[in-house]
Amino acid sequence: MEKLNDDLVEKKIRELNGWDVVVVDGEKRLVREFIFEDFTGAVAFSVKVGIIAEKADHHPVVLTEWGKVTVSWWSHSLGGLSEKDFEMAERTSMLYEG
Repeated sequence: MEKLNDDLVEKKIRELNGWDVVVVDGEKRLVREFIFEDFTGAVAFSVKVGIIAEKADHHPVVLTEWGKVTVSWWSHSLGGLSEKDFEMAERTSMLYEG
């Protein structure tokens, strides 16, 4: 796994609907908020994200709130974004969209 350069990140983010690239502590991350009708829906989604993350051995930050889940993917060991992060973001979107 290797860190993606800025040009490739810009190209790939245009293909990933609903996600943003943010910089936190000098590292690029993919971030998206997912909206739910209540806390139970948000928790259920968070668990599903946790399951795909564990199976892939690639773990995001998941912030669960009433009616909202924020998911952040990045490769901690690389200090930025990899192909795996984009793949996992896409899989996360697919979980949400059904």
